[in-house]
Amino acid sequence: MRVVSSPVAMQRQALAWRDGGRVGLVPTMGALHEGHLELIRRARRECKRVIVSIYVNPTQFGPKEDLSRYPRPRRADLAACRAAGADLVFAPHNLYAADHSTHVEEGAVSQGRDGASRPRHFRGVATIVLKLFNLTQPHRAYFGQKDAQQIDVICRMVRDLDVPVQLVIVPTVRAADGVALSSRNIYLSAPERALAVEFARALREAARKGKHSAAILKRTLVKMRGVKLDYVEVAGGRLCAAVYIGKTRLIDNVRVSD
Repeated sequence: MRVVSSPVAMQRQALAWRDGGRVGLVPTMGALHEGHLELIRRARRECKRVIVSIYVNPTQFGPKEDLSRYPRPRRADLAACRAAGADLVFAPHNLYAADHSTHVEEGAVSQGRDGASRPRHFRGVATIVLKLFNLTQPHRAYFGQKDAQQIDVICRMVRDLDVPVQLVIVPTVRAADGVALSSRNIYLSAPERALAVEFARALREAARKGKHSAAILKRTLVKMRGVKLDYVEVAGGRLCAAVYIGKTRLIDNVRVSD
């Protein structure tokens, strides 16, 4: 497995691979967990070459968010990528010029949900994902369903800008207790983890109630001590929610029953 930090070297390698068989990209911010590894393994089964990008993108963090605290276990991440079958890890130090002034901004599906709670977040996401697509030249790119609105934004960007990549959406990977895997879960204390389990359970149960699911989940979450509700919304047939448990923000979504 090769590790590349130079954007120029990455693009040169990507262009050399482009016509030699299907290339898959798994974009990540590192702190890899089983959810990320499932994306890499899926790409390994379907592609001749697999690229994993590891880059903690500063433009998708707000001024009061956890950019400096975000975990960066480089050695463990590289070992996990190697074990899962990556051919190359693209781990740049910086992908923005000092006078960077160009952004990608989607104006419809980025509204509401996380878009309301985290202004400019999806502008940062769309910009970095398009940059990664340009640098790695993948035929397929793999994303987890947990980040439902992020998927919506990237799908719309790919469609609207005619980006030549196929998006592959992989179901959310959950721990045995039902909590969706997230790099931020490491911040949870034992009592907070118990609340995260209750959040995941409440989401699943409410999603079974069809058109009433959002109202039912909202009523449940506002009554949970130690949980601060950010939003509950049905979008694209999925019940989506975000909460704060302690200082940790968790998101999750489940398909709504008919």
